[in-house]
Amino acid sequence: MERMRGRRKDDDLEKLVNDMNTSLESLYSACSNMQSDTVPLLQNGQHTRSPPPAASARPAPPQKVQRSQPVHILAVRRLQDEDPQFRTSSLPAIPNPFPELSGPGSSPVLPPASLPPSQPVTKQDVKVFSEDGTSKVVEILTDMTARDLCQLLIYRSHCVDDNSWTLVEHHPHLGLERCLEDHELVVQVEGTMGSEGKFLFRKNYAKYEFFRNPVNFFPEQMVTWCQQSNGSHTQLLQNFLNASSCPEIQGFLHVKELGRKSWKRLYVCLRRSGLYCSTKGTSKEPRHLQLLADLEESNIFSLISGKKQYSAPTDHGLCIKPNKVRNEIKELRLLCAEDEQSRICWMTAFRLLKYGMLLYQNYRIPQQRKALLAPFATPVRSVSENSLVAMDFSGQTGRVIENPAEAQSAALEEGHAWRKRSTRMNILSSQSPLHPNSFSTVIHRTQHWFHGRISREESHRIIKQQGLVDGLFLLRDSQSNPKAFVLTLCHHQKIKNFQILPCEDDGQTFLSLDDGNTRFSDLIQLVDFYQLNKGVLPCKLKHHCIRVAL
Repeated sequence: MERMRGRRKDDDLEKLVNDMNTSLESLYSACSNMQSDTVPLLQNGQHTRSPPPAASARPAPPQKVQRSQPVHILAVRRLQDEDPQFRTSSLPAIPNPFPELSGPGSSPVLPPASLPPSQPVTKQDVKVFSEDGTSKVVEILTDMTARDLCQLLIYRSHCVDDNSWTLVEHHPHLGLERCLEDHELVVQVEGTMGSEGKFLFRKNYAKYEFFRNPVNFFPEQMVTWCQQSNGSHTQLLQNFLNASSCPEIQGFLHVKELGRKSWKRLYVCLRRSGLYCSTKGTSKEPRHLQLLADLEESNIFSLISGKKQYSAPTDHGLCIKPNKVRNEIKELRLLCAEDEQSRICWMTAFRLLKYGMLLYQNYRIPQQRKALLAPFATPVRSVSENSLVAMDFSGQTGRVIENPAEAQSAALEEGHAWRKRSTRMNILSSQSPLHPNSFSTVIHRTQHWFHGRISREESHRIIKQQGLVDGLFLLRDSQSNPKAFVLTLCHHQKIKNFQILPCEDDGQTFLSLDDGNTRFSDLIQLVDFYQLNKGVLPCKLKHHCIRVAL
């Protein structure tokens, strides 16, 4: 009986093993059918190089898995030595998470070549020029924006990052230039430039000034609405950024006829769909409007020398250049405004209608970054600094000044004490060969706001290039008086010049802007004073024109 039971156990065990073999065969055949639609794989996941079998050929029967039979697995290094096709990479092998899908004869290891190849990061060299003529070749990624390139140049040139640096697209042959938007790809813009085009690294304080003060940028007589709106300046920018609202800019412009040298004064309106001119007076009926330029595939530029190169009627020229145009002057749409304010209005409206919310996002990015870094940038004041009081040390012992009026007069007296100290130093060192007055006549030449012996036209050109914002200034040598200097200042989009004359008092030479009422020992003290006080100027000195060598 015991032998019969033992035979039954062996028969049951053998039957169980046969059932497992049958299930494995069915699983293998199912996996073979799944792989028949794809490229067959060899060991280690490599694609086979042999031609596909004929349709009439029958597949070889799968080998049965026997019990207690060891499976010999070759090492990856040995496989690479035996077959050259496995020599793919020096990277370590990766375990195959699904070895049963690779077939019974394949290795449970995936080589690095079986993984999808990573996309290489492409780079390109871009040459950037500065205002003084120096240049630098920078290697950038193909997806780098104009803001990213400016940040890189700021870091490498050790400039102050005040979010006013910009990249300028300059075409000397066409006499055009424009500031790139922060989100534009540098490589893509370079692809639309001609052989003579180049990039400039320059300040532009007025890049987003219309967000801070839209009243100066959009005169009421130039703005109309396609739908009902109150037309206030508080909602003007919101209507520009909103795609459903359609503000229009209208007015007269001098338009250069294509293929001719003549200019024609036309009534023009700028809409979201493009720039149109009226063929009948100031009528804006659809049958009287003619398309001048499209906004989608074009960019707006400033004319550098419109009068000299294109015989423009005024100096306030602008141009709408299609992206496909390289050096063809005949396809440029040249325009000319009556004054600088209207020219800036046309150009700002063109940017807003084309880019919309992208400009506002570019404007907000530096502010958001500044807000995030504010807790780390703000210095922590100590307890002693928070409890400072006014003191009087004129007597034998110090006393606290409790009267606010007396404390204010003491502060004013301390503020003017530098004049007394400078006078005493001049008297004591008058016999020295290194007289302070000789040093004060040259120390200002190391400042960024001093531009040396440049003409009035050149100073006005620099102010216009770096943005017509209130408080933008530079100092230069006077051409009419060799001992005087000139302060060039922008206010309300107009450029004004103020002469700084020397004056003498008790044998000492000072500099003054107001005929000697306010006197300074050098130009650095003068600039520091008018950065804090308006005085006789229309506004305080806020931004200075700077040229950085790359």
